[in-house]
Amino acid sequence: MIASGTDGSVAWLLVTAAALLGLVLSPLAENLIAKRLPRLGGLPAVRVRITTAAITAALCVAFSLRFGLDYALPAFLFLAILGVQLSRIDIALHLLPNPLVLMLLAGGFLLLLMPGFLNMQADGLLRAALGALILFTGYLSLGLISPGAIGMGDVKLAAPVGLYLGYLGWTQLLYGGLLCFLLNGVVTLFFLGRKGRKQATEVPHGPSMIAATAAMALLST
Repeated sequence: MIASGTDGSVAWLLVTAAALLGLVLSPLAENLIAKRLPRLGGLPAVRVRITTAAITAALCVAFSLRFGLDYALPAFLFLAILGVQLSRIDIALHLLPNPLVLMLLAGGFLLLLMPGFLNMQADGLLRAALGALILFTGYLSLGLISPGAIGMGDVKLAAPVGLYLGYLGWTQLLYGGLLCFLLNGVVTLFFLGRKGRKQATEVPHGPSMIAATAAMALLST
């Protein structure tokens, strides 16, 4: 939550700026992705673009309310913008492009350097790096044991997800990792009930991973 000592006008300015940032950067990100990764099929439909921008803006607002003027806010705004794009692509194409996953990992780490250094919290950076390694290793093990259940795109996405969850704390890493599978299980059951077993086996796991990370960030204190 925004700190109680923060002036009300500053708080609302921050929230408004976060909403506008999400609305502007979401279509910009889509244009850049379509230009740099033409194999994904170009720009999505207008309805999808509007929905994606609205979700991104709402998530940016939620993060601005959660973190306020904390140095970690830019890192989580970056997660909102790129995480929503990855979710959109995974839902449409059942694909998590390597360049975008790597960008989320590298960009997230670089942005988390700021709170780590300025707040003198090197332990948070170390925990984030270990979180990325731990979750990646866990997903890789599951992917090797059951390749039909976990795709390699999900394995790679586990690294930036673990980075953010690890930065939040060990408890968030544990419960966030579990929440990823819980959310995906709920979505799979929904598709199983509506479309049958074949379609349920094709449910993308990426959106559940991003949603679980966002939930842990918003609910943790």
